Amino acid sequence: MFAKAFRVKSNTAIKGSDRRKLRADVTAAFPTLGTDQVSELVPGKEELNIVKLYAHRGDAVTVYVSGGNPILFELEKNLYPTVYTLWSYPDLLPTFTTWPPVLEKLVGGADLMLPGLVVPPAGLPQVQKGDLCAIVLVGNRAPVAIGVAAVSTSEMLTSGLKGRGFSVLHTYQDHLWRCGNKSSPPSIAPLVLDPPDLSEEKGSVQADPTLQGDMRHLTLESEEEENGENQEMCGAKTLPEASEDPSVGDLNPDPTDSKTLQEQMDELLQRCFLHALKCRVKKADLPLLTSTFLGSHVFSCCPEGWQLDIKKSSYRKLSKFLQQMQQEQIIQVKELSKGVESIVAVDWRHPRITSFVIPEPSPTSQTIQEGSREQPFHPPDIKPLYCVPASMTLLFQESGHKKGSVLEGSEIRTVIINYAKKNDLVDADNKNLVKLDPILSDCILEKSEQHTVTKLPWDSLLTRCLGKLQPAYQVTFPGQEPIVKKGKICPIDITLAQRASNKKVTVVRNLEAYGLDPSTVAAVLQQRCQASTTVTPAPGAKDILQVQIQGNQVHHLGRLLLEDYHLPRKYIQGLEKAPKPSRKK
Repeated sequence: MFAKAFRVKSNTAIKGSDRRKLRADVTAAFPTLGTDQVSELVPGKEELNIVKLYAHRGDAVTVYVSGGNPILFELEKNLYPTVYTLWSYPDLLPTFTTWPPVLEKLVGGADLMLPGLVVPPAGLPQVQKGDLCAIVLVGNRAPVAIGVAAVSTSEMLTSGLKGRGFSVLHTYQDHLWRCGNKSSPPSIAPLVLDPPDLSEEKGSVQADPTLQGDMRHLTLESEEEENGENQEMCGAKTLPEASEDPSVGDLNPDPTDSKTLQEQMDELLQRCFLHALKCRVKKADLPLLTSTFLGSHVFSCCPEGWQLDIKKSSYRKLSKFLQQMQQEQIIQVKELSKGVESIVAVDWRHPRITSFVIPEPSPTSQTIQEGSREQPFHPPDIKPLYCVPASMTLLFQESGHKKGSVLEGSEIRTVIINYAKKNDLVDADNKNLVKLDPILSDCILEKSEQHTVTKLPWDSLLTRCLGKLQPAYQVTFPGQEPIVKKGKICPIDITLAQRASNKKVTVVRNLEAYGLDPSTVAAVLQQRCQASTTVTPAPGAKDILQVQIQGNQVHHLGRLLLEDYHLPRKYIQGLEKAPKPSRKK
């Protein structure tokens, strides 16, 4: 469902009544969660946002975001956990195991086929058709995908593990996962269960030599496969052999680590905290919301292969950890508004910050990061052009152009000069003047001037000629063929508007013409301005979206467009509406 980019409709903070309703829905959907676990998943006072979006197939989805990570999503009144949530509660759903190479296909939008399942010694979990299930990889119990069972467990076994097994809704590395901190699955050791006595289970799948032979050739069929051929996955690996595979071994926890999970999480939290202060937070960012500090800075400093979970540390809550850091005089935290804490000061000379050594990424993780890093935005090349109208066809036909021909300004200049020289129209006494013949007079002069104006300077002649041509433009996006359109390109339009309760909002439209995704721009502005943003259809325009930001955010918007996206100022309209800096008395 999230294999391709989606479009965000709105992003708003949750209301108290909606928060209580969400808790009730979570309790009903996942009865195995205790009251304390539901309270951890849906916190009472921490920031929680509701993001409404449209998937690439048009499905309306509601996503709940906490601490910068999507934790739940709702589709057709059904509630589903994300991989971020399942990493904290790995036993929330029935779990099925597959091979690591299969994950790439699932991320690409394929469903999980039954031949791709790995049957554990204890047998498959018992599920019914339509049950929600988690999918894990061999050697690690951290879920990497969430899907709905296409058939029951008994039907899976009856079919000999052939056919479609699960309709996959969400995976690690899909676009929903990218909305969070983009962390990797934690290493969770598989449960060790005693295998059943095969002598008593002669009719079971494990004892079926035919099925065991089929399991050596794992097959995954994509939902969108056109040629009908199954894509062969690497087979011939039994479960013990797969655990020796280097790609799987990285997901296993270190058995020699004598520290408890809580001690490891405390150490990881402090490491990410110091890393964020030393490398990411600047003085200009203060005051900084603690929730933004966690979601945008701390999580991004988490090492490759680790999953930071404050709830598993001894602090349990971010506020308690920040209080401890404040007691050590590293930071200063204040409640600038009721119930919302912000970091207002940082002592960058504190010994713990100055002595912190930034870890160098391993070659493997560096390669992964370079491959997954988003490419910087390159603005399109916009070139003004001119289209020959019917009224000027006679002037341009000698040079081989006809009605509708599209030319650049330099080409038009060459055509005019060649026409004047070829027809001996350059004034012999003054080379700066051009005599007007009947064709030039009809093309560039007004009716009232045709009997009075007989000569024109070169610059005036060229200016008048360009004014009579129809405007057009060429847009070339990086790596794409040029696109020519008639008319003038619409500038990015920034306006201010009044909404309910006399609140100001900033509205920007025409982003698509310059290769900008309105949803992406809205997400960046929400983080920079710390204000709610929405993406809605622009009124009176077809297939054009507009981004609305709470408050007067023209200054932030201008910096984003000019400095980050490197768009020319002449294509941006409304930058003068930025608030004037207040004069200090």
